Amino acid sequence: MKVLVIGGGVAGSATAIALHRAGIEATIYERHADVADDVGLFLTFAGNGMDALDVLGAADEVEAAAFPTPRMQLRSGTGRVLGTMSNGDASRTIRRADLYRALRDEAVRRGIPIRYGMRLADVEQLPEGVRARFADGTTVDADLLVGADGLHSPTRAAIDPAAPAPRYVPVLNTGGYAHGVDVDTEPGTFTMVFGKRAFFGYVPAPDGEVWWFANPPYPTPPSAADLAALNEGDAWRRRLIELFADDRSPAVGLIEASTNPMTGWATYDLPVVPHWYRGRAVLTGDAAHAVAPSSGQGASMAIEDGVVLAKCLRDLPDVEEALRTYVEIRRPRVERVVKAGARSSSIKVAGPVGRVVRDAMMPVFLRLAARSMSADWMHRHHIDWSAPA
Repeated sequence: MKVLVIGGGVAGSATAIALHRAGIEATIYERHADVADDVGLFLTFAGNGMDALDVLGAADEVEAAAFPTPRMQLRSGTGRVLGTMSNGDASRTIRRADLYRALRDEAVRRGIPIRYGMRLADVEQLPEGVRARFADGTTVDADLLVGADGLHSPTRAAIDPAAPAPRYVPVLNTGGYAHGVDVDTEPGTFTMVFGKRAFFGYVPAPDGEVWWFANPPYPTPPSAADLAALNEGDAWRRRLIELFADDRSPAVGLIEASTNPMTGWATYDLPVVPHWYRGRAVLTGDAAHAVAPSSGQGASMAIEDGVVLAKCLRDLPDVEEALRTYVEIRRPRVERVVKAGARSSSIKVAGPVGRVVRDAMMPVFLRLAARSMSADWMHRHHIDWSAPA
């Protein structure tokens, strides 16, 4: 079997590695002209994602570039500690670029070809395969095409022109890295602050640098012009200092101490995609089910997808049956994770009354959750590579 993997990010690289392990020939087609070694900020990588990488024999380099973050502390904008939560013992935080690099290097080490500057233009179903047509006029035929091409997936549009658009989550994202600021937080603990005007999170890295992010509320989807204005010059820094000026947190100090360029982007999720595949084209990762960043599960879900898809193609010789089985296995889990992420995002944007209620009830909720609402279903999920699909 010959497979085209569209997209060279986390989902595409992990899927290609999984296919390679299953004995299936895969080539990655990436629309960017070069590697993405400087893309994005950082992410929390859950235990289930590390477990899936371990299944593929690809965990060591990721582990070396990450640091443990097994705990989360929640605080109000007044500085009050609302409670603590477990992220799972295996939770890690890693720069997004380091995760990209680790997976890309592993794919290259295994001999998986990567073609850069290849923007997908169209997908044509063939009697016994599929044809990918790229923007430069190139066409490539294969037995299967995997769309690991992200939130605004051209493959998803080709599979189902009526597919739902991503759903806007009414917060923006930005962040940075700061030195020389005492945050009074023990290593391994991610602190989340429900500020008066915006949500803020930070974690100390082992070398003393503090990694932070902010989620300013933004009620309507920003246009490209809106984002360009926010990303111009020092606009983000000024906006963030104003948002966090009245909070008792290290936010202002961290923002002032950060020297990295600050840019922002909008947040979306993708709750339900009716059709994950058609003919010989199928979706993985954000193309099928984008998860709000607050879930900490986007990368982990993408890697799990790749492992399960490869198992199904390995064990079920009929491609239609393999794709149907893949969707039947993955859909219930990922849609549950998307719902959990949407719930956690919604509490970031509470109004004045909602903030009072949230801060009053959060300690009670966390105590109840610790007793009866375990997240083990999410963080301890294991895919048995040796078991037949």
